Amino acid sequence: MEPPSAGGGAAHNTTHKFHPCDEAVIATNDDASDCKRGAVRLGYWKDDYIGYFVRNQERKAPEINRGYFARVKGVEMCVEKFLKKTAGNCQIINLGCGFDTLYFRLRDTAHQVKNFIELDFPTVTARKCYTIKRNKALLAKINDEDGEVRLSPTDLHGPNYHLMGVDLRNLDEVDNKLQQAEVDYTLPTIFLAECVLVYIEAQNCKNLLKWIAQKFQAAVFVNYEQVNMNDRFGDVMLNNLRSRGCSLAGVESCLSLETQTNRFKDCGWSGARAWDMVQVYDSISSSERQRIERLEMLDEGELLLQLFQHYCLVVAWLGVAFQDLDITCVQV
Repeated sequence: MEPPSAGGGAAHNTTHKFHPCDEAVIATNDDASDCKRGAVRLGYWKDDYIGYFVRNQERKAPEINRGYFARVKGVEMCVEKFLKKTAGNCQIINLGCGFDTLYFRLRDTAHQVKNFIELDFPTVTARKCYTIKRNKALLAKINDEDGEVRLSPTDLHGPNYHLMGVDLRNLDEVDNKLQQAEVDYTLPTIFLAECVLVYIEAQNCKNLLKWIAQKFQAAVFVNYEQVNMNDRFGDVMLNNLRSRGCSLAGVESCLSLETQTNRFKDCGWSGARAWDMVQVYDSISSSERQRIERLEMLDEGELLLQLFQHYCLVVAWLGVAFQDLDITCVQV
């Protein structure tokens, strides 16, 4: 059996029109996964599963590795707080999941969740399904004595893990897939998105966020994304992405921390707060920062500072139960 291709093909047989820049957006998953794999190999954080999905060879710059460390740890801090608050009586929905390994990493901890749902373009989920199917170590994490794993070319369903190909711009399709995953709209739910909303056209993004706000009773949305994109460094980032075929369709929400939080508030969310990655990095325990800063030396810190100033973490919430969720470090 050959692995699905990284490009288009039959896996894109969805009911939504395929956009010209979607291939370039899909390719960003490979870039991010390569970077995460490289940082893991150097010891920035532990991930026993990313190596199944990527075979990273090229060493990245230290600034890139520290940037991904802050990204992964920032999201993890929010997830851990959410899981502690709900005691596992919750759902996780990973939007534009790529080759993210959070489900498998959580299985190695005391944290358990009722349901874990991952959504991405069908070409991405096809490759992820293929990798899971051919590696017993991954399948064993999904399967248990009481359940079975059902596979199609683009979708995988286990007892409490569901990976499905879908276009997030098509809400009927999203709704249908979530029903297949036995989603519970009354259960506290945390949505995760890492550089996903920025690639969705503004109106489609608003529709998605409004739809979530209307369907779910208690929810948190953790969004990692670009910010301060209206200065010179932001222009360089934009031009770099555009040269690779990525038009940042949602960049208007990435102009400031305020535009980032307003994106949610304007779509019916109860509230939102945001931090740039300088603040997120500073919220990580000093011992952990000191550990990773010894892994590689920086020639000078200016580039890292600029990168941190142009990415952010946003936490939005529905209802009052999660309005105090923030980025202060938690001991697990």
